[in-house]
Amino acid sequence: MASGLLESIDRSTQLAGHNRLALLLFRLDERQIFGINVFKVQEVIPKPPLSWLPSSHELVRGVADIRGRMIPVIDLNRAIGQPSDEHAAHVIVTEYNRSIQGFLVRAVERIIHVNVEHVRPPPDGAGEGGYLTAITQYNNELVEIIDVEQVLSDVVGVQASLSDALREEAESVAHSRRRVLVVDDSRVARNQIEKTLNQLGIECTLVNDGREALQYLQALAARDEPINDSLLMVISDVEMPDMDGYRLTTEIRRDPKMKSLYVMLHTSLSGVFNNAMVERVGANKFIAKFSADELATGVLDRLKAVALESA
Repeated sequence: MASGLLESIDRSTQLAGHNRLALLLFRLDERQIFGINVFKVQEVIPKPPLSWLPSSHELVRGVADIRGRMIPVIDLNRAIGQPSDEHAAHVIVTEYNRSIQGFLVRAVERIIHVNVEHVRPPPDGAGEGGYLTAITQYNNELVEIIDVEQVLSDVVGVQASLSDALREEAESVAHSRRRVLVVDDSRVARNQIEKTLNQLGIECTLVNDGREALQYLQALAARDEPINDSLLMVISDVEMPDMDGYRLTTEIRRDPKMKSLYVMLHTSLSGVFNNAMVERVGANKFIAKFSADELATGVLDRLKAVALESA
């Protein structure tokens, strides 16, 4: 199972940048099927022995020794508001936001490839506590895509406070162009970015996916003034429903009125892989989620560059 899964993940990387999404399908019970982006999956293993830590979060079932490293294993049933499943038999080992963790599930089924245009935001009110980031269909069955960033935020939290030095540096940069377009399908991620940038004195326009972002940018471009007079930059996630960040960047570069926009891709996907894709689609920078100071530094670098150009 493990070797076949890894081979399938390797093949799936060829889909990136073509507005397609590879999902690992799994079940938490006998009814609903769920999905997770395969680029974030390191391996799938049978449930290992778990050691309980008294200080751990209530959603953490225990820690497991996986290849010589102690990994927290999160009870995904409880994370989405369901009772614990005593029949959970597998752990999906993932890398998100610079950390390794496992998710306890009942069964892992297969990897599927779907057109991102067929992946939609969840209906309003779907998913207790907002644990869904998107939905799609496979073999006439609804697939619910878990917002893992929401789950991890519940378990470990995210520090969005900036250092005093960065806040002082932002105050010293005098420039009027202080609005950023933030594109991310995760509500948690959007809020984290907005809180970080607000500490720099930067206002944000928040949208849920690449399609919505493109429509917003096209409306700005239709005005008489240059689009760079309205926006400092675009900060976009990569894996999103309807239109991913790679496709969004490509569309921005194709439009003469938008092609000079500064685009930062900000994602929890593999840094090595994304560095190659950043160059291919024409993005200006890639930053891995989530470090408030590193994100702020990237935005400050852009702000200072614009201030120099205007001097």
